[in-house]
Amino acid sequence: MAKQMKKRSKKIGLPPGTLIHIGEGKTTAPKITIIDYDENSFQEKEVRSVEECFPFRDQPTVTWINVDGVHQIEIIEKLGHCFGLHPLVMEDILNTDQRPKMEVYGDYLYIVLKMFYGGDPEHRVEAEQVSLILGSNFVISFQEGKEGDVFNPVRERLRSGKGLIRKMGSDYLAYSLIDTIVDHYFLILERLGDKVELLEEELMTRPADRTLKSIQTLRNEITFMRRAVWPLREVVSGMERRESPLIKETTEIYLRDVYDHTVQVMDTIETYREMLSGMLDIYLSSVSNRLNSVMKVLTIIATIFMPLTFIAGIYGMNFKYMPELEWRWGYPLIWLVILLIGATMVIYFKKRKWI
Repeated sequence: MAKQMKKRSKKIGLPPGTLIHIGEGKTTAPKITIIDYDENSFQEKEVRSVEECFPFRDQPTVTWINVDGVHQIEIIEKLGHCFGLHPLVMEDILNTDQRPKMEVYGDYLYIVLKMFYGGDPEHRVEAEQVSLILGSNFVISFQEGKEGDVFNPVRERLRSGKGLIRKMGSDYLAYSLIDTIVDHYFLILERLGDKVELLEEELMTRPADRTLKSIQTLRNEITFMRRAVWPLREVVSGMERRESPLIKETTEIYLRDVYDHTVQVMDTIETYREMLSGMLDIYLSSVSNRLNSVMKVLTIIATIFMPLTFIAGIYGMNFKYMPELEWRWGYPLIWLVILLIGATMVIYFKKRKWI
């Protein structure tokens, strides 16, 4: 799993709004794509320089600019100056350790949320920060550039013109991007659910030392998702309440649906957390029961041998005048006594259901 906290020591003592990238360092150039559309027109292209985005600032159409990779500060700075972004917003875009939030800046909204990958048996859950700038006629999305994104369904709808997306404004585009990210959470949770079921079966049939490690690893993944999803409810709720005039009334009902999905995701996460906590208790109880069973067997064996050891100890003393030593049937008699005592104790233990 990705590091849950990234180093911020390099920002100590610097004034607010200082642009420093905090996250995974990369050597590849960021990828910038532009999709410009309205109900009757559509164009999509990948640009080589950030300056090619500037003419779309005041277009009457809706423009979606996607920046895949935020490690080159000059690109964020140029794009921010063109679209009038506050320095603190640009600082937050470069800081990839933000919690999901929404901030209103007059003529645009700044939205942060997490996009998840992995969750299958071969990969742990990893997160990528997505920052959205929602303006009156544009949406700018910033990604860390890890493993692609989950926005292809939105791109296909824009290309084909299916649905309402080409007929609505930029707020509906922002909703579509958020909805796609939230819907992808269900896929990650399905994968985690499969892992929980397999772990539960293993716990019931063949618990081992690695079972505890698997439970703890899965709990960490669930907690990691919970920290990223829990604040998202406030973000979607704020958009649904139309705290900014950029959110139109026609989009409100769709945001309500995203809010419901977010609540469902949180309920599923909480269910998995409770299941894993119960599985941990079951594992500890099974380990304790196994230890008790072993100690029970050892105790019974020790109890049976205590009188036998006592008899052997008596006749192991080297006294000269021990009458039994001179008997012809002394040795077989001792063995008979030993066997009778042992058999009697075993029968007694069985009647008491101790063994």
